[in-house]
Amino acid sequence: MYKRLSAILFPITALFLIGSVVWGYQENKEKNTVLIKAENQYQRAFHDLSFHMDKLHSELGNTVAVNASSQNFYRKELVNMWRMTSEAQNDIGQLPLALVPFSKTQAFLDQIAKFTYHTSVRDLSTSPMSETEKANLNTLYERSKEINAELKKMQTHILAKNLRWMDVETALASQKENTDNAIIDGIKTIDKKVEGYTAMNWGPSVTDTARNRNLNRLPGAEITMDQAKQKAAQFFGLPDISVIHATENGKGTDYNTYTLSTVKPGTQDEMSMDVAKKGGEVLFYTHSRPVASKTLDVRGARDAAQEFLDHHKLPNFTPVAYDEANNVASLTFARVQDDVIVYPEKLTVNVALDNGEVIDMQATDYVLEHKDRKLGKMAVSMEKAKKELNPKFEVLAHDQALIKNELNEEVLCHQFLGRINGTSYKIYINGESGGEEKIETLRASDVHAAS
Repeated sequence: MYKRLSAILFPITALFLIGSVVWGYQENKEKNTVLIKAENQYQRAFHDLSFHMDKLHSELGNTVAVNASSQNFYRKELVNMWRMTSEAQNDIGQLPLALVPFSKTQAFLDQIAKFTYHTSVRDLSTSPMSETEKANLNTLYERSKEINAELKKMQTHILAKNLRWMDVETALASQKENTDNAIIDGIKTIDKKVEGYTAMNWGPSVTDTARNRNLNRLPGAEITMDQAKQKAAQFFGLPDISVIHATENGKGTDYNTYTLSTVKPGTQDEMSMDVAKKGGEVLFYTHSRPVASKTLDVRGARDAAQEFLDHHKLPNFTPVAYDEANNVASLTFARVQDDVIVYPEKLTVNVALDNGEVIDMQATDYVLEHKDRKLGKMAVSMEKAKKELNPKFEVLAHDQALIKNELNEEVLCHQFLGRINGTSYKIYINGESGGEEKIETLRASDVHAAS
């Protein structure tokens, strides 16, 4: 009997063992294939980074060497530099550097990208490059030379020692202190070098954007944590502040806020909001709850959002965009001043389509951009601006609008909403020059919400 049983089980066991070996081999082979593919991608990204930084250095050298009056050449080189910088940023994004201190280098490249882009789109014939901007190019040329030297040193070391980027991932994943890895050490060296660079005057087109995100520039006095709780209790519709939890964020920075949170009475839904410490303006509000059904349409959602804004003393807003997902409507509003739609002062309101309750508001852009503006009158009439449009463009509505152009400058425009070739657009015509300033493609929901 045992012999018969052995005769049956032995082949089965043998087959099982052979199958396990084959399966393990196949799994290991597939794993190695994935690892090799990842390593090849990392190697390619790093060598592309070295190539693009070398090209950026070369383009900077060309710009420094050119005659100061060659504005067309300046523009072409600035566009090339912006393209090379963007490519280098993309290469960095493909490397396993999430836990490596490379933020200073990334911020440096981001500043170069902004500087070259904003300068290249400017009309250099009427607003040529300043002496400060030319000095910046010289400084960037010298700094890119230093970064290039470090990258080439790393590249030579990687090729000579056959180093692997997968080892970087392993070293970072282990979270060991003082990890000895040539690639990590090289990255740290570059970031340390960039950190030691003195600050540059990038010009108003770049620095204004960063300055506008500074909450310390808001009007009004700083509020205490108890005052923030009082504001939250009023906003949440609660009788007292005892149930509100408060924390301070970004103390001593340009983005100093309070976060206030509580649970809505009679539910388990959490409500929270952020207010600016200086001035006490509401930046963000959310009420976390599921929305299982839909009973409201676009108009109902718009009316609910408008009522919410009016209730919280945020009047004179008009809807300019609409989106919908998971039974929640997201409406973007812009403030209206003297019949002009002021697009920099915008906020977003999310409405639950089951009962019209506002469950989210993002108002940071409005708070940071809000100010008293002297809008003045446009030199170009609506009739003259309309002649700049394609004759086949069917105009459905006209408004006056204040927008920001590519140089981050506020421009008063004629806004034409209409259709051509079955697609809806907003076309902005500069109220001073009469030229086409901007075009936006619209969805049907955007047109419906704004009508």
